Amino acid sequence: MNSWISRAGDWLEERLGWRAAQELVQHKEVPIHRHSIWYYFGGMTLFLFGIQVGTGILLLLYYRPSAETAFESVQFIMTEVQFGWLIRSVHSYSANLMVATAFVHMFSTLFLRSFRRPREITWVSGALLLFLSLTFGFTGYLLPWNTLAFFATKVGTDIAGVLPVVGPFLLRFLRGGDEVTGATLTRLFGFHVAVLPAITTVFLGLHLYLVQKHGMSTPMSVDPDAVPKMKFVPQFVLRDLAGWLAAVALLAALAALFPWELGEKADPFAPAPAGIRPEWYFMFMFQTLKYIPARILGIDGEFLGILAFSLLGALLVLTPFVASGQKREGRVDRVVLVGIIVVIYIIVLTTLGYLG
Repeated sequence: MNSWISRAGDWLEERLGWRAAQELVQHKEVPIHRHSIWYYFGGMTLFLFGIQVGTGILLLLYYRPSAETAFESVQFIMTEVQFGWLIRSVHSYSANLMVATAFVHMFSTLFLRSFRRPREITWVSGALLLFLSLTFGFTGYLLPWNTLAFFATKVGTDIAGVLPVVGPFLLRFLRGGDEVTGATLTRLFGFHVAVLPAITTVFLGLHLYLVQKHGMSTPMSVDPDAVPKMKFVPQFVLRDLAGWLAAVALLAALAALFPWELGEKADPFAPAPAGIRPEWYFMFMFQTLKYIPARILGIDGEFLGILAFSLLGALLVLTPFVASGQKREGRVDRVVLVGIIVVIYIIVLTTLGYLG
């Protein structure tokens, strides 16, 4: 038996060179310090993305992307397909949980200044993956073709249309026309299941490669040579696995106790219901735009708000290059201070959005 396994291993080694990867995993170590808990959110986000892929493929077997059939196909999944309601609920809840863990992962990386040299590209690829996660949420929101999703998508695409010069083109590009129709549904469906997964695969592969290449970053207050370490396999992986099992238990409980509702089928000719709101991870931006005056110094206020968020997004991606340098003794780290302000702002505006 051992001889057969050895020959099989030699056969794979000759063709794939798999023992190099095996050796890398065996020698990989993770620093142990009081901030080590934040390391697990990257793996948790990856795990939830895997759940999204798995449940999304199962839903795709029955989903029909057209204005005439989308709502009925989701209804069929929830009422006729065995455990279809469970799969759809897990898909929806895991999408929200994935965005939440991605935010936690990003801000913990920011606070620990893990974007420092030579991890600048690691940060850039991670920030772009966060934006891709948000885009997944936007493109997938309309797919059930219910009333809430229809009018929320209409509001979201209207915001893109206020941009000067490129606004009208961007509006028609997102909608597939001047209004939200079945063409919008099929276009966003194509982005959701084909274009975005392809782009995400590239950036995710790059991000994981860079994490493996540079290893886990340590905080600036910790001496990387003096800090104790644990083996990635099996110690860190087993801890990761415990977190994944907890996430599965949470998703199963939410799906079983509070199945994701479908609502009513969208009627493009009906008036918009009161209290239309975006998903929670867009709420702080939506609420900000509501507070901005219609005109500021003769310029459209909504445009200025979108421009400000676009510049902040670009600044987020370029953080390693903007915040280069070391933390000075006796001074508050400006990067951490700005990050705390942003977190507080997001929490306050999101809360006001749901209370208002």
